Amino acid sequence: MPGTTSVPGATTAPGTPTADPHPTEVLVEVVVNGGLAGVRNKLVVHYDGSWTSRSGTEPPRTGRQTPAEAAELRAALEDPAYARVPERPTGGPVFDGFQYYVTYRHRLVVSGDGERPAALQRVFAALPEGGPPTNP
Repeated sequence: MPGTTSVPGATTAPGTPTADPHPTEVLVEVVVNGGLAGVRNKLVVHYDGSWTSRSGTEPPRTGRQTPAEAAELRAALEDPAYARVPERPTGGPVFDGFQYYVTYRHRLVVSGDGERPAALQRVFAALPEGGPPTNP
């Protein structure tokens, strides 16, 4: 079309990521809330495997997954079974339990303690340090 330009890295539609994201773009963000101490901790992993974990008032921790670990995390998130994980908890709340908020490609999945379907468990197993810490 006349007047149309192509911008490298642009999305094809609002909320639709490109097929080839920038290495420093966020791959997945996991936030944990709750528990007796009322924690709110966060883990952010980028496509290149670099990650940052924040816990309470502690200084952030950073690291980098190996290429194989980063590939396993991407595979777990891209698994069609993960796309079928319910977006909201299906069971009753666990009093003083934790809630986990997993954001991948603009889709938020909320899960509580004891209700991680196998596909979500696979994602957590592939996260650096098993996901964000649950300690304050």
